[in-house]
Amino acid sequence: MTISVDPRPEQRALLLALERRGGWEESLDELARLAETAGVEVVGTVTQKRDRPDPAAFVGKGKAEEIRQIKGEVRADLLLVDGDLRPSQQRNLEDAANMGVLDRTALILDIFSQRARSAEGKIQVELAQLNYLLPRLTGKGTELSRLGGGIGTRGPGETKLEVDRRRLRRRLSLLKKQVEQLEKRRTVERRHRREAGIPVVALVGYTNAGKSTLLNALAGADVFVEDLLFATLDPTIRRVELAEGRNFLLADTVGFIRNLPHQLVAAFKATLEEVVEADVLVHVVDASHPQMRDQVEAARRVLAELGCADKPTVIALNKCDLVADRAWLAEVAAREEHVVAISALTGEGLGELLRAIGERLEQELVPVEVTVPWSAQDLVSEAHERGRVLSEDFQEEGVSLSARVPADVAQRLRKAAGSQTAEEDQW
Repeated sequence: MTISVDPRPEQRALLLALERRGGWEESLDELARLAETAGVEVVGTVTQKRDRPDPAAFVGKGKAEEIRQIKGEVRADLLLVDGDLRPSQQRNLEDAANMGVLDRTALILDIFSQRARSAEGKIQVELAQLNYLLPRLTGKGTELSRLGGGIGTRGPGETKLEVDRRRLRRRLSLLKKQVEQLEKRRTVERRHRREAGIPVVALVGYTNAGKSTLLNALAGADVFVEDLLFATLDPTIRRVELAEGRNFLLADTVGFIRNLPHQLVAAFKATLEEVVEADVLVHVVDASHPQMRDQVEAARRVLAELGCADKPTVIALNKCDLVADRAWLAEVAAREEHVVAISALTGEGLGELLRAIGERLEQELVPVEVTVPWSAQDLVSEAHERGRVLSEDFQEEGVSLSARVPADVAQRLRKAAGSQTAEEDQW
């Protein structure tokens, strides 16, 4: 059982929002984009001035009656609410407006369901959907359970919805086990990447900021790109080369959004671990968007929720080719540290972005000066690949090396050099 908008061409929706402080207009505009992404035609908007939702039905009785009337005029069959509804609010609003109701979370979950392509993505989306749906069935099942208990029944609660609830719980249990297996597999994959010694850079940012276009531009990938919210859902990892033979793995991740449903954050833990485990983040920002600052803050809140607020980061001000005030953009990039203005579409600034990524990766390196014996020359090659070799001098006992390398490589270089010194002391 899944939540679905059923994106038929004839499906028509009304949008409902509360006029309150805190940028409700921008949030409503984004709800319209979400509806478009889900394949629903928006035929009208209804708003009500109030600071907080009505506890019974999100809006007052008069506004609910108004929605019911407008529904007939514009032939709408769906009401999309810019906010999160409690199960009781959703049922009351459906009854009062006499139409189907979806809140913001349900709409986002539906879009994720449409966008998931891989088996992993589908499992994680279904888990999030069922976690959302279960309490809504629970409420209805509790009401209907009062009808049970007669002769020939198996006791209170044996209604169709109660049966559905048990079936959902069994399915949830199975999905959780599959996600746990997914987490273990991804952990093994990340460990193998660590052992291979290649640093990981993760692209993060608000949905539709241009992360997939940037991945394609930097890595020559062929990731699906479309001007829709959540065009990319499944993570993609590609190798990118830096100067001097160094390289890193670049991971594209799911886009963030205002009030990202906690069900998604929890269900996509295995995928979002790519962000948590990355050495450096590239926060891709749509510099041309009128709500750029709000989107940056929304993305930062999600990163904080993931425990990544302090991770080394490069900010890529993308779509600079669409920014009218280029002087302002250049000033911001020059004033702020680790900020680069780019256009993933035209290629502008990508060289500077790669240099900035290289600098951030190098800041995670440690200095080392050792003489590596000839028997451990594979470590010298690894120092070239994973770090930055400042100088090397070939001597009789080995290679005298001055470099900046990851901590684990430095430890092995020192150990190899120490073994050489111990052998010389024995002689």
